[in-house]
Amino acid sequence: MVSKVFFTNMRTQPGNNLLDKLDRVIEKAGIGNVDLKDKIVALKIHFGEPGNLAYIRPNYVALIVNRIKERGGKPFLTDCNTLYYGRRSNAIDHLETAMENGFNRIAVNCDVIIADGLTGTDAKEIEINQKHVELAKIGTVIADSDVIISINHFKGHEQTGFGGALKNLGMGCGSRKGKLEMHSASKPKMNQEKCVSCGICIKNCPEKAITYNEKRQAQIDYDKCIGCGQCVASCHYGAARAVYDQAADILNEKIAEYTLAVLKGKQHFHINFMMNISPDCDCWDVNDQAIVPDVGIAASTDPIALDRACVDLVNAAPEIEGSVIGDKRKLKEGEDKFVHVHPDVHWKDGLNHAEEIGVGTQEYQLITVK
Repeated sequence: MVSKVFFTNMRTQPGNNLLDKLDRVIEKAGIGNVDLKDKIVALKIHFGEPGNLAYIRPNYVALIVNRIKERGGKPFLTDCNTLYYGRRSNAIDHLETAMENGFNRIAVNCDVIIADGLTGTDAKEIEINQKHVELAKIGTVIADSDVIISINHFKGHEQTGFGGALKNLGMGCGSRKGKLEMHSASKPKMNQEKCVSCGICIKNCPEKAITYNEKRQAQIDYDKCIGCGQCVASCHYGAARAVYDQAADILNEKIAEYTLAVLKGKQHFHINFMMNISPDCDCWDVNDQAIVPDVGIAASTDPIALDRACVDLVNAAPEIEGSVIGDKRKLKEGEDKFVHVHPDVHWKDGLNHAEEIGVGTQEYQLITVK
């Protein structure tokens, strides 16, 4: 099978701006074929960590929202809380971050709902019985939605090579417990210097594996700990931490399996924005110089074909002098830019596994929309 990927570049002219071009791309790609009438539509997006300015502009999102509403859909923007301790690790700070970065009802014409609840513990288990994951832990709000549309900033990523539709869906829709399952083969650890003796982790541990030591600091009994991550999800002070020890190839395969769970039984549609193509994840509070000039916007009903087409488009683009590409060594002609930037990560692992388990195909036909 060959999937169609529709693409438009960054060139504009009077009467044909980038919003117009986005509108045509998503129409050509088949958003109108998705049954949206009276459907609850989750628009999965990354709201951007404060200080990082590479996230997708709300203007683009507003157009997508309005097109869904015109077809009778009920859209909302969503993401799950982060596993690491930061400005998006609980729903209160996460919502404030979204508002600060322009994702509010005035700008985008819909509301924001954090999919896995106040502290990341609100999830549903979706049975997939795959190589690494049997029950994927997906944010309840996303699991309960009728339709999922992923709106993805395509860029580099230090753990997966690049971040696109699969990363936004698989890792992004996992609850904090799900993110722990993807990132770690080990059990959480306790940074006792950050412990304030609040007792929240003790209260939330289902196995009673956490107690106070003689200094009234939380400690984990690993004979009892089952690695569920409830302590990580409930700690407001960054004392309970995940151990990021999962090998990159296994992480990529787990993300593919979580993507399978997210899309299971749902209508779905995907849009990649190849703009501000920074070398690393939007979860950092900075965004480094883009590695290539802005490429354009692509959309498809197949997230694998979409990601593969975007990889190829970025690799065909000229590198930007002064970016991190030049810090490594001279880029050889035809060399993969994402592998050049992150040589220990092989992005093909994720796409290959996603293809094997039936998420989509890497075979695509690129159709240019003017």
